[in-house]
Amino acid sequence: MDAEDTIRSLREALQQSPDNLSLRKLLSETLLAHGHYADAESELKEALKQKPNDEGFMLLLARSYRSQNKHSAAAIVLEQLVANGSDRARVDLARILLAEGDVEEAVRQYKKALMADETLRDEELSERLGVDLVAENNSELSDGRVRNAYGDDEENSLGLVPVRSDVKFVNVGGLDSLKKEIAKKIILPMQQPELYKAYGKKGGGGILMYGPPGCGKTFLARATAGEVDAKFLCIGIHEVLDMWVGKSERNLHEVFEIARRHKPCVLFFDEVDALGASRGDMKHSSGRQTINQFLAELDGAVSNNEDVLVLAATNAPWHMDSAFRRPGRFDRVIFVPPPDREARAEVLRLQLAGKPQEEIDFAAVAKKTDKFSGADLQAVVDRAIEAKLDEAIAAGKPTPIRTKDLVAAAKTHRATTSEWFATAKNYVLYANEAGLYDDLKGYLNL
Repeated sequence: MDAEDTIRSLREALQQSPDNLSLRKLLSETLLAHGHYADAESELKEALKQKPNDEGFMLLLARSYRSQNKHSAAAIVLEQLVANGSDRARVDLARILLAEGDVEEAVRQYKKALMADETLRDEELSERLGVDLVAENNSELSDGRVRNAYGDDEENSLGLVPVRSDVKFVNVGGLDSLKKEIAKKIILPMQQPELYKAYGKKGGGGILMYGPPGCGKTFLARATAGEVDAKFLCIGIHEVLDMWVGKSERNLHEVFEIARRHKPCVLFFDEVDALGASRGDMKHSSGRQTINQFLAELDGAVSNNEDVLVLAATNAPWHMDSAFRRPGRFDRVIFVPPPDREARAEVLRLQLAGKPQEEIDFAAVAKKTDKFSGADLQAVVDRAIEAKLDEAIAAGKPTPIRTKDLVAAAKTHRATTSEWFATAKNYVLYANEAGLYDDLKGYLNL
Protein backbone atom coordinates (compact mmCIF):
# COMPACT_ATOMS: atom_id res chain seq x y z
CA MET A 1 0.00 0.00 0.00
CA ASP A 2 1.49 3.35 -1.03
CA ALA A 3 1.35 6.55 1.01
CA GLU A 4 -1.80 7.93 -0.62
CA ASP A 5 -3.62 4.64 -0.08
CA THR A 6 -2.59 4.66 3.56
CA ILE A 7 -3.79 8.23 4.03
CA ARG A 8 -7.07 7.47 2.31
CA SER A 9 -7.62 4.38 4.48
CA LEU A 10 -6.91 6.35 7.64
CA ARG A 11 -9.34 9.08 6.59
CA GLU A 12 -12.05 6.51 5.95
CA ALA A 13 -11.44 4.90 9.31
CA LEU A 14 -11.55 8.29 11.02
CA GLN A 15 -14.89 9.08 9.40
CA GLN A 16 -16.27 5.97 11.08
CA SER A 17 -14.67 6.87 14.41
CA PRO A 18 -14.17 10.67 14.53
CA ASP A 19 -13.45 10.69 18.29
CA ASN A 20 -10.57 8.21 18.02
CA LEU A 21 -7.62 10.44 18.94
CA SER A 22 -5.04 7.70 18.43
CA LEU A 23 -6.25 7.26 14.88
CA ARG A 24 -6.21 11.00 14.27
CA LYS A 25 -2.66 11.20 15.61
CA LEU A 26 -1.55 8.40 13.29
CA LEU A 27 -3.17 10.19 10.33
CA SER A 28 -1.46 13.46 11.30
CA GLU A 29 1.94 11.78 11.57
CA THR A 30 1.44 10.09 8.19
CA LEU A 31 0.43 13.37 6.56
CA LEU A 32 3.51 15.08 7.99
CA ALA A 33 5.78 12.27 6.86
CA HIS A 34 4.57 12.62 3.27
CA GLY A 35 4.55 16.41 3.00
CA HIS A 36 0.83 17.14 3.48
CA TYR A 37 1.59 19.79 6.07
CA ALA A 38 -1.55 21.93 5.74
CA ASP A 39 -3.79 18.86 6.00
CA ALA A 40 -1.85 17.70 9.06
CA GLU A 41 -2.34 21.12 10.62
CA SER A 42 -6.12 20.84 10.13
CA GLU A 43 -6.23 17.36 11.70
CA LEU A 44 -4.14 18.44 14.67
CA LYS A 45 -6.27 21.50 15.35
CA GLU A 46 -9.33 19.23 15.33
CA ALA A 47 -7.60 16.88 17.79
CA LEU A 48 -6.78 19.77 20.11
CA LYS A 49 -10.43 20.77 20.16
CA GLN A 50 -11.15 17.35 21.65
CA LYS A 51 -8.09 17.30 23.92
CA PRO A 52 -6.80 20.86 24.55
CA ASN A 53 -3.17 21.40 25.59
CA ASP A 54 -2.16 17.82 24.81
CA GLU A 55 1.65 17.87 24.56
CA GLY A 56 1.88 15.27 21.79
CA PHE A 57 -0.61 17.00 19.52
CA MET A 58 0.86 20.43 20.21
CA LEU A 59 4.38 19.24 19.36
CA LEU A 60 3.08 17.82 16.08
CA LEU A 61 1.20 21.06 15.37
CA ALA A 62 4.40 23.05 15.92
CA ARG A 63 6.16 20.68 13.54
CA SER A 64 3.49 21.24 10.88
CA TYR A 65 3.88 25.00 11.29
CA ARG A 66 7.68 24.76 10.94
CA SER A 67 7.31 22.68 7.80
CA GLN A 68 5.17 25.46 6.29
CA ASN A 69 7.68 28.15 7.40
CA LYS A 70 5.17 29.49 9.92
CA HIS A 71 7.95 29.96 12.46
CA SER A 72 6.13 32.53 14.59
CA ALA A 73 3.09 30.29 14.96
CA ALA A 74 5.32 27.33 15.84
CA ALA A 75 7.18 29.39 18.43
CA ILE A 76 3.91 30.43 20.11
CA VAL A 77 2.82 26.80 20.47
CA LEU A 78 6.22 25.72 21.79
CA GLU A 79 6.48 28.63 24.23
CA GLN A 80 3.11 27.63 25.65
CA LEU A 81 4.37 24.08 26.12
CA VAL A 82 7.57 25.33 27.76
CA ALA A 83 5.47 27.42 30.13
CA ASN A 84 3.60 24.21 30.99
CA GLY A 85 6.91 22.51 31.82
CA SER A 86 7.62 20.58 28.59
CA ASP A 87 11.35 19.97 28.18
CA ARG A 88 10.83 18.28 24.81
CA ALA A 89 9.30 21.53 23.54
CA ARG A 90 12.46 23.39 24.60
CA VAL A 91 14.48 21.34 22.09
CA ASP A 92 12.14 22.23 19.22
CA LEU A 93 12.06 25.85 20.35
CA ALA A 94 15.87 25.89 20.30
CA ARG A 95 15.77 24.81 16.64
CA ILE A 96 13.49 27.71 15.74
CA LEU A 97 15.59 30.21 17.70
CA LEU A 98 18.73 28.97 15.95
CA ALA A 99 17.07 29.30 12.54
CA GLU A 100 16.09 32.88 13.40
CA GLY A 101 19.63 33.74 14.50
CA ASP A 102 19.04 33.99 18.27
CA VAL A 103 21.85 31.58 19.11
CA GLU A 104 22.24 32.62 22.74
CA GLU A 105 18.59 31.95 23.61
CA ALA A 106 18.67 28.72 21.58
CA VAL A 107 21.63 27.52 23.64
CA ARG A 108 19.87 28.49 26.88
CA GLN A 109 16.69 26.59 26.02
CA TYR A 110 18.56 23.53 24.78
CA LYS A 111 20.79 23.31 27.86
CA LYS A 112 17.76 23.58 30.15
CA ALA A 113 16.16 20.67 28.30
CA LEU A 114 19.29 18.53 28.65
CA MET A 115 19.70 19.35 32.33
CA ALA A 116 16.15 18.11 32.93
CA ASP A 117 16.31 15.08 30.61
CA GLU A 118 19.57 13.89 29.04
CA THR A 119 17.67 11.55 26.69
CA LEU A 120 16.47 14.63 24.74
CA ARG A 121 20.00 15.16 23.41
CA ASP A 122 20.20 15.65 19.64
CA GLU A 123 23.76 15.22 18.41
CA GLU A 124 23.34 17.39 15.33
CA LEU A 125 21.74 20.21 17.31
CA SER A 126 24.42 19.89 20.01
CA GLU A 127 27.11 20.27 17.38
CA ARG A 128 25.44 23.27 15.70
CA LEU A 129 24.92 25.04 19.03
CA GLY A 130 28.36 24.16 20.35
CA VAL A 131 26.87 22.78 23.55
CA ASP A 132 29.21 20.54 25.58
CA LEU A 133 32.26 21.65 23.59
CA VAL A 134 35.03 22.38 26.09
CA ALA A 135 37.13 25.47 25.54
CA GLU A 136 40.90 25.11 25.61
CA ASN A 137 42.70 25.55 28.94
CA ASN A 138 39.50 25.45 31.04
CA SER A 139 36.30 23.52 31.46
CA GLU A 140 33.89 26.31 30.60
CA LEU A 141 31.30 25.40 27.98
CA SER A 142 31.70 27.42 24.81
CA ASP A 143 27.94 27.46 24.14
CA GLY A 144 28.43 28.14 20.47
CA ARG A 145 29.42 31.79 20.62
CA VAL A 146 32.95 32.13 22.02
CA ARG A 147 35.12 30.48 19.40
CA ASN A 148 36.64 32.85 16.86
CA ALA A 149 36.10 31.75 13.27
CA TYR A 150 39.01 33.87 12.07
CA GLY A 151 41.48 32.01 14.27
CA ASP A 152 42.88 28.58 13.69
CA ASP A 153 39.75 27.00 12.26
CA GLU A 154 39.78 25.03 9.06
CA GLU A 155 39.13 26.97 5.88
CA ASN A 156 35.38 27.51 5.51
CA SER A 157 33.69 25.61 2.71
CA LEU A 158 29.95 26.14 2.34
CA GLY A 159 29.61 23.68 -0.50
CA LEU A 160 27.28 26.02 -2.43
CA VAL A 161 27.12 25.61 -6.20
CA PRO A 162 25.14 28.06 -8.38
CA VAL A 163 22.84 26.31 -10.85
CA ARG A 164 21.24 27.13 -14.17
CA SER A 165 17.56 27.98 -13.89
CA ASP A 166 15.12 26.42 -16.35
CA VAL A 167 12.29 28.72 -15.17
CA LYS A 168 11.39 31.95 -17.00
CA PHE A 169 8.81 34.70 -16.59
CA VAL A 170 6.37 32.81 -18.82
CA ASN A 171 6.20 30.18 -16.08
CA VAL A 172 5.20 32.77 -13.48
CA GLY A 173 1.48 33.50 -13.33
CA GLY A 174 0.62 37.21 -12.95
CA LEU A 175 2.92 39.75 -11.21
CA ASP A 176 3.30 41.71 -14.45
CA SER A 177 4.23 45.02 -12.81
CA LEU A 178 6.86 43.32 -10.70
CA LYS A 179 8.30 41.59 -13.76
CA LYS A 180 8.62 44.98 -15.47
CA GLU A 181 10.42 46.46 -12.47
CA ILE A 182 12.88 43.57 -12.34
CA ALA A 183 13.41 43.81 -16.09
CA LYS A 184 14.27 47.51 -15.83
CA LYS A 185 16.53 47.12 -12.81
CA ILE A 186 18.24 43.80 -13.56
CA ILE A 187 17.47 42.19 -16.91
CA LEU A 188 17.76 45.05 -19.42
CA PRO A 189 21.16 46.28 -18.11
CA MET A 190 22.51 42.84 -19.02
CA GLN A 191 20.72 42.58 -22.36
CA GLN A 192 21.52 46.17 -23.47
CA PRO A 193 24.70 47.08 -21.54
CA GLU A 194 25.86 49.79 -23.97
CA LEU A 195 22.61 51.72 -23.58
CA TYR A 196 22.88 51.70 -19.82
CA LYS A 197 26.59 52.52 -19.80
CA ALA A 198 25.85 55.62 -21.88
CA TYR A 199 24.01 56.90 -18.80
CA GLY A 200 26.63 55.62 -16.38
CA LYS A 201 24.52 52.71 -15.18
CA LYS A 202 25.96 49.29 -14.48
CA GLY A 203 24.32 45.90 -14.38
CA GLY A 204 23.63 44.72 -10.87
CA GLY A 205 21.97 46.08 -7.78
CA GLY A 206 19.32 44.80 -5.46
CA ILE A 207 15.57 44.40 -5.13
CA LEU A 208 13.81 43.54 -1.88
CA MET A 209 10.49 41.77 -2.32
CA TYR A 210 8.03 41.60 0.54
CA GLY A 211 4.57 40.22 1.04
CA PRO A 212 2.66 37.31 2.54
CA PRO A 213 4.27 33.87 2.36
CA GLY A 214 3.55 31.57 -0.55
CA CYS A 215 3.07 34.28 -3.18
CA GLY A 216 5.94 33.33 -5.47
CA LYS A 217 8.90 35.47 -4.37
CA THR A 218 11.40 32.60 -4.59
CA PHE A 219 9.94 31.34 -7.87
CA LEU A 220 10.16 34.86 -9.34
CA ALA A 221 13.82 35.12 -8.35
CA ARG A 222 14.55 31.81 -10.05
CA ALA A 223 12.69 33.00 -13.16
CA THR A 224 14.81 36.18 -13.21
CA ALA A 225 17.94 34.05 -13.46
CA GLY A 226 16.35 32.08 -16.29
CA GLU A 227 15.48 35.24 -18.21
CA VAL A 228 19.12 36.38 -18.39
CA ASP A 229 20.63 32.90 -18.59
CA ALA A 230 22.48 33.56 -15.34
CA LYS A 231 23.48 31.19 -12.58
CA PHE A 232 21.12 31.07 -9.61
CA LEU A 233 22.23 30.83 -5.99
CA CYS A 234 19.51 30.59 -3.33
CA ILE A 235 20.68 31.33 0.22
CA GLY A 236 18.77 30.46 3.37
CA ILE A 237 19.69 31.79 6.78
CA HIS A 238 21.08 28.39 7.79
CA GLU A 239 23.83 28.76 5.16
CA VAL A 240 25.05 31.99 6.77
CA LEU A 241 24.26 32.20 10.46
CA ASP A 242 26.69 30.41 12.74
CA MET A 243 27.22 30.27 16.48
CA TRP A 244 30.95 31.08 16.44
CA VAL A 245 31.97 34.72 16.70
CA GLY A 246 32.88 36.01 13.24
CA LYS A 247 31.83 32.86 11.38
CA SER A 248 28.56 34.34 10.08
CA GLU A 249 30.43 37.29 8.57
CA ARG A 250 32.94 34.93 6.97
CA ASN A 251 30.12 32.79 5.54
CA LEU A 252 28.39 35.86 4.15
CA HIS A 253 31.58 37.02 2.45
CA GLU A 254 32.06 33.56 0.95
CA VAL A 255 28.49 33.57 -0.42
CA PHE A 256 29.16 36.82 -2.30
CA GLU A 257 32.54 35.56 -3.50
CA ILE A 258 30.89 32.44 -4.95
CA ALA A 259 28.41 34.66 -6.81
CA ARG A 260 31.21 36.90 -8.09
CA ARG A 261 33.16 33.91 -9.38
CA HIS A 262 30.11 32.67 -11.32
CA LYS A 263 28.74 35.94 -12.69
CA PRO A 264 26.39 36.74 -14.18
CA CYS A 265 24.67 35.36 -11.12
CA VAL A 266 21.36 35.99 -9.39
CA LEU A 267 21.99 35.84 -5.67
CA PHE A 268 18.75 35.31 -3.77
CA PHE A 269 18.39 35.66 0.00
CA ASP A 270 15.28 34.09 1.45
CA GLU A 271 13.93 35.30 4.82
CA VAL A 272 16.48 38.09 4.63
CA ASP A 273 15.03 39.84 7.70
CA ALA A 274 16.84 37.20 9.81
CA LEU A 275 20.14 38.48 8.38
CA GLY A 276 19.26 42.17 8.14
CA ALA A 277 17.20 42.88 11.25
CA SER A 278 17.29 46.37 12.69
CA ARG A 279 20.55 46.91 14.56
CA GLY A 280 18.69 49.03 17.11
CA ASP A 281 16.80 45.92 18.20
CA MET A 282 19.96 43.83 18.63
CA LYS A 283 21.10 42.95 22.14
CA HIS A 284 24.47 41.54 21.05
CA SER A 285 27.22 43.03 18.93
CA SER A 286 27.68 39.82 16.92
CA GLY A 287 24.35 40.38 15.15
CA ARG A 288 25.26 43.97 14.33
CA GLN A 289 28.59 42.84 12.91
CA THR A 290 26.81 40.40 10.58
CA ILE A 291 24.59 43.22 9.31
CA ASN A 292 27.58 45.51 8.78
CA GLN A 293 29.26 42.74 6.78
CA PHE A 294 26.11 42.31 4.68
CA LEU A 295 26.00 46.04 3.93
CA ALA A 296 29.69 46.07 2.98
CA GLU A 297 29.19 43.15 0.59
CA LEU A 298 26.20 44.86 -1.05
CA ASP A 299 28.26 48.03 -1.50
CA GLY A 300 31.08 46.08 -3.15
CA ALA A 301 33.49 48.02 -0.97
CA VAL A 302 36.31 45.55 -1.61
CA SER A 303 35.11 43.44 -4.57
CA ASN A 304 33.29 44.33 -7.77
CA ASN A 305 29.60 43.40 -7.75
CA GLU A 306 28.95 44.14 -11.41
CA ASP A 307 26.66 41.46 -12.90
CA VAL A 308 25.90 40.10 -9.43
CA LEU A 309 22.16 40.57 -9.21
CA VAL A 310 20.88 40.53 -5.65
CA LEU A 311 17.27 39.69 -4.87
CA ALA A 312 15.88 39.16 -1.40
CA ALA A 313 12.54 38.18 0.06
CA THR A 314 10.98 38.85 3.43
CA ASN A 315 7.61 38.48 5.06
CA ALA A 316 8.50 41.22 7.57
CA PRO A 317 10.12 44.28 5.91
CA TRP A 318 9.36 46.33 9.04
CA HIS A 319 12.09 44.36 10.84
CA MET A 320 14.77 45.23 8.29
CA ASP A 321 17.48 47.76 9.11
CA SER A 322 16.82 51.01 7.21
CA ALA A 323 20.42 51.06 5.96
CA PHE A 324 19.57 48.27 3.52
CA ARG A 325 17.30 50.64 1.56
CA ARG A 326 20.00 53.15 0.64
CA PRO A 327 20.93 53.60 -3.04
CA GLY A 328 23.10 50.81 -4.39
CA ARG A 329 21.72 48.30 -1.91
CA PHE A 330 18.06 47.22 -1.86
CA ASP A 331 16.95 50.52 -3.36
CA ARG A 332 13.81 48.92 -4.83
CA VAL A 333 11.40 47.62 -2.20
CA ILE A 334 8.45 45.97 -3.95
CA PHE A 335 5.24 44.50 -2.57
CA VAL A 336 4.45 41.03 -3.92
CA PRO A 337 0.70 40.57 -3.46
CA PRO A 338 -1.34 37.42 -3.69
CA PRO A 339 -2.25 36.82 -7.34
CA ASP A 340 -5.26 38.75 -8.62
CA ARG A 341 -8.20 36.98 -10.25
CA GLU A 342 -6.60 36.74 -13.70
CA ALA A 343 -3.30 35.63 -12.20
CA ARG A 344 -5.02 33.01 -10.04
CA ALA A 345 -6.63 31.56 -13.14
CA GLU A 346 -3.22 31.45 -14.84
CA VAL A 347 -1.56 29.89 -11.79
CA LEU A 348 -4.22 27.18 -11.67
CA ARG A 349 -3.79 26.57 -15.39
CA LEU A 350 -0.04 26.13 -14.95
CA GLN A 351 -0.44 23.86 -11.92
CA LEU A 352 -2.89 21.59 -13.75
CA ALA A 353 -0.87 21.41 -16.95
CA GLY A 354 -0.35 17.80 -18.01
CA LYS A 355 -2.96 16.41 -15.62
CA PRO A 356 -6.20 14.74 -16.82
CA GLN A 357 -8.89 17.40 -17.01
CA GLU A 358 -12.06 18.44 -18.78
CA GLU A 359 -12.69 21.94 -20.02
CA ILE A 360 -12.14 23.85 -16.77
CA ASP A 361 -13.60 27.28 -16.11
CA PHE A 362 -10.49 28.68 -14.44
CA ALA A 363 -12.08 32.12 -14.12
CA ALA A 364 -14.90 30.64 -12.06
CA VAL A 365 -12.46 28.90 -9.74
CA ALA A 366 -10.37 32.06 -9.44
CA LYS A 367 -13.48 33.97 -8.36
CA LYS A 368 -13.87 31.57 -5.43
CA THR A 369 -10.27 31.95 -4.24
CA ASP A 370 -9.92 35.62 -3.31
CA LYS A 371 -6.68 36.43 -1.41
CA PHE A 372 -5.35 32.90 -2.00
CA SER A 373 -1.58 32.74 -2.40
CA GLY A 374 0.13 30.56 -4.98
CA ALA A 375 0.76 28.03 -2.23
CA ASP A 376 -2.93 28.11 -1.29
CA LEU A 377 -3.88 27.43 -4.90
CA GLN A 378 -1.47 24.50 -4.97
CA ALA A 379 -3.21 23.15 -1.86
CA VAL A 380 -6.56 23.44 -3.67
CA VAL A 381 -5.21 21.51 -6.64
CA ASP A 382 -3.71 18.86 -4.36
CA ARG A 383 -7.01 18.36 -2.53
CA ALA A 384 -8.93 18.12 -5.79
CA ILE A 385 -6.47 15.51 -7.07
CA GLU A 386 -6.73 13.48 -3.85
CA ALA A 387 -10.52 13.41 -4.26
CA LYS A 388 -10.20 12.34 -7.91
CA LEU A 389 -7.86 9.49 -7.00
CA ASP A 390 -10.74 7.72 -5.27
CA GLU A 391 -12.76 7.86 -8.50
CA ALA A 392 -9.76 6.81 -10.57
CA ILE A 393 -9.09 3.75 -8.41
CA ALA A 394 -12.74 2.69 -8.58
CA ALA A 395 -12.85 3.20 -12.37
CA GLY A 396 -9.46 1.63 -12.95
CA LYS A 397 -8.35 4.60 -15.02
CA PRO A 398 -7.71 8.33 -14.55
CA THR A 399 -10.88 10.42 -14.39
CA PRO A 400 -10.65 14.06 -15.49
CA ILE A 401 -10.57 16.95 -13.04
CA ARG A 402 -13.58 19.23 -13.45
CA THR A 403 -14.42 22.77 -12.43
CA LYS A 404 -16.68 21.55 -9.64
CA ASP A 405 -13.82 19.50 -8.17
CA LEU A 406 -11.64 22.59 -7.81
CA VAL A 407 -14.51 24.69 -6.43
CA ALA A 408 -15.29 21.99 -3.85
CA ALA A 409 -11.63 21.83 -2.83
CA ALA A 410 -11.44 25.63 -2.55
CA LYS A 411 -14.34 25.61 -0.06
CA THR A 412 -12.32 23.42 2.30
CA HIS A 413 -9.27 25.71 2.33
CA ARG A 414 -8.85 29.10 3.97
CA ALA A 415 -6.49 31.75 2.61
CA THR A 416 -3.28 31.70 4.62
CA THR A 417 -2.56 35.36 3.79
CA SER A 418 -5.22 36.74 6.17
CA GLU A 419 -3.01 36.70 9.26
CA TRP A 420 -0.18 38.46 7.42
CA PHE A 421 -2.44 41.25 6.18
CA ALA A 422 -3.82 41.80 9.68
CA THR A 423 -0.26 42.44 10.91
CA ALA A 424 0.81 44.46 7.88
CA LYS A 425 -2.19 46.79 8.15
CA ASN A 426 -0.91 48.14 11.48
CA TYR A 427 2.44 49.07 9.93
CA VAL A 428 0.74 50.75 6.97
CA LEU A 429 -1.42 52.85 9.30
CA TYR A 430 1.12 53.72 11.98
CA ALA A 431 4.65 53.27 10.59
CA ASN A 432 4.59 54.49 7.00
CA GLU A 433 5.94 58.01 7.35
CA ALA A 434 8.56 57.42 4.63
CA GLY A 435 5.98 55.95 2.23
CA LEU A 436 7.74 52.59 2.15
CA TYR A 437 4.45 50.70 2.21
CA ASP A 438 2.47 52.93 -0.15
CA ASP A 439 1.99 50.11 -2.65
CA LEU A 440 0.63 47.90 0.13
CA LYS A 441 -1.54 50.78 1.29
CA GLY A 442 -3.03 51.06 -2.18
CA TYR A 443 -3.62 47.32 -2.32
CA LEU A 444 -5.52 47.49 0.99
CA ASN A 445 -7.46 50.60 -0.12
CA LEU A 446 -6.49 52.46 3.05
